[in-house]
Amino acid sequence: MNFTQLEFLCFLILVVSIAWTLRGRVARNAFLLLASYYFYAYWDIRFCGLLLLSTAVDFVVAKKIAASEVHAIRKRWLMCSLTVNLGMLGLFKYFNFFLETAEPLVHAIGLDASTLPIVLPVGISFFTFQTLSYTNDVYRRKMKPTNSVLDFALYVSFFPQLVAGPIVRAAHLLPQLAVTPSWNSKRMYNGAQQLLRGAVKKVLIADHLADLVDGVFAGPELYHPVTVWLAVLAYAGQIYYDFSGYSDMAIGIAKMLGYRFPVNFRHPYLSTSVSEFWRRWHITLSTWLRDYLFIPLGGSRGTTWSTNRNLLITMTLGGLWHGAALTFVSWGVWHGIALIVARCSRLRLPRFAGWLATMSVVLFGWVLFRATSFENAMVVYRCMIGRTTPLAVPGTESWSVAGTILWLPPLPLLALACMVVDHLVWRTHGRRWMRLPADRWFSPVATAMMIWALVLYAPRGFRPFVYFQF
Repeated sequence: MNFTQLEFLCFLILVVSIAWTLRGRVARNAFLLLASYYFYAYWDIRFCGLLLLSTAVDFVVAKKIAASEVHAIRKRWLMCSLTVNLGMLGLFKYFNFFLETAEPLVHAIGLDASTLPIVLPVGISFFTFQTLSYTNDVYRRKMKPTNSVLDFALYVSFFPQLVAGPIVRAAHLLPQLAVTPSWNSKRMYNGAQQLLRGAVKKVLIADHLADLVDGVFAGPELYHPVTVWLAVLAYAGQIYYDFSGYSDMAIGIAKMLGYRFPVNFRHPYLSTSVSEFWRRWHITLSTWLRDYLFIPLGGSRGTTWSTNRNLLITMTLGGLWHGAALTFVSWGVWHGIALIVARCSRLRLPRFAGWLATMSVVLFGWVLFRATSFENAMVVYRCMIGRTTPLAVPGTESWSVAGTILWLPPLPLLALACMVVDHLVWRTHGRRWMRLPADRWFSPVATAMMIWALVLYAPRGFRPFVYFQF
């Protein structure tokens, strides 16, 4: 069940309607827990056991950590949580990757290196990180463990953010689940509107951009360098509008149910440095990596060398978190090196030059992120710098720049234009109008137009959200 499918719309209307008719907190949370498990079981009921395991282990571990004053015992229980959660993540997501990587060594010692038919559970990277943040915060005495199994189980499995985030910390959501939210019609309307804006981002922009991206990345050597650059730019737009669209929809759904989720994106493509980009992109993940990986490694408290080492380790593991492939690891290393270079150079560029340099780093990084293999990424890079001769451009007599651009489908070009306008408007006072406050006349008009556009111009077929694979 996907946020952009009709089945989910029916599910959401039913859940929201029933949730607001239930007055007691326990009844409400129990219903939302059942609805969340139904939502996850819709993908594959077998994986509900992983949710139950992670919930049970971390609920008990947090209680044991809080009950002990002995540091060694507290650390032992924390290691139990880390072992279970990272063990699940390692088995389902990384076992075959590491086995394939170590294949020459495995064969050398006379063992079989055949991979296992393991299916990646949807959202496992997100809910394991959520439960790990809970036990870590209890261990650091930043919060007390909850006494309610029901509240904690709902925190782990809450369906709006279960499969693709945002990564919501226990300290943020558990206090909200401990009380019954009060009805607020304005909050309901704003939540529904944010859900709609997220659907527009995903369906009308990201999915149309994907048409261009998929075609070019499938055979980059067939296209003019201008087309390849446009495809890379289109992928930057696709992944942003796809993922921020999902985040907007998740935040909007939570708001409709009376809860608040943290912001996950703040127009990252307006950044003038790589570090600023990571303060604006996938904020809940970047802050998680900072608080639970970079700082425990030593952060920036040591020497320049140790700080750079910590940055590189953090970004490399951040890349690996996204996927079990050399391309994702390379993407993480690329951003780690960029952060180190920016930190060591201490060069202050003019605003436009800083933005141009940052976007160059980001765009070249997206090639690694999108490529089907490392070899495919290298081909794309060569095509971007014009080191290969395009074999042909479909629909044109030559491979001229004008012919290349004219050949591109009109809807992806329109989506690219919408992306650029969106970011330009956000730099001006027009951003106030884009938020569509409920007390303005144009808000219901804009809402009707978005619904109309979704009905008329949604692409045929179903495209899953990009981050569902993580």
